[in-house]
Amino acid sequence: MSVHLLLSAGRGPQECAWALARLLRRLESDATRQNLETHRAETVPGDRPDTYRSVLIQISGTGAEAFAASWTGTLCWQAPSPYRAGTGRKNWYVIAQPCQVDTPRTTFAEADVDIVACRTGGPGGQHRNKASTAVRATHRPSGIVVVVDTERQFSLNRRIALRLLRQRIGEGDETAGRAVTTARWRVHDELVRGNPTRIERPETPKQDLASQEQTRRRP
Repeated sequence: MSVHLLLSAGRGPQECAWALARLLRRLESDATRQNLETHRAETVPGDRPDTYRSVLIQISGTGAEAFAASWTGTLCWQAPSPYRAGTGRKNWYVIAQPCQVDTPRTTFAEADVDIVACRTGGPGGQHRNKASTAVRATHRPSGIVVVVDTERQFSLNRRIALRLLRQRIGEGDETAGRAVTTARWRVHDELVRGNPTRIERPETPKQDLASQEQTRRRP
């Protein structure tokens, strides 16, 4: 099982990019404790060192989907700003949403196409009206149908129909891929500040030592 989770600082201030980096490390540590693997598939750095505007992280292993769900929604990193000493704000928000990364490409095989000879009306001479030279081709997996009657030979119309089917299937895959990319970019504008689903804070020295000890004991 593998899940992709997109973390975004949205249009928040630079502290949100700083908070994202801290939340990301906390998420990765939490995943390690649950025997899950993580991989930073894509990162967009912030303006300051060790900050991120967005990160696409892949989570793999048994229970990855449930783990991702526990980190989904508005996340809050609760700590004073490292950049503005005078501000009293301590809550910095990040959004995390599961997202689709790739769309499967449709495999085209002539065996999946039903070819039917048919007649069509309109101009073209007496031959076209008497002979079934037109082609109706249906790609069963996608349901795409094309009708070709441009040529006076069935074999030529069949060849054109197969070419058109390949083209339309490819166009459909490209459209689906663009839709996935658009949906990912939309996440950046969906950040709602307040009412977080999860609040994380910096560890105290005692917690930090306990975490290090747990890491050393892990086989």
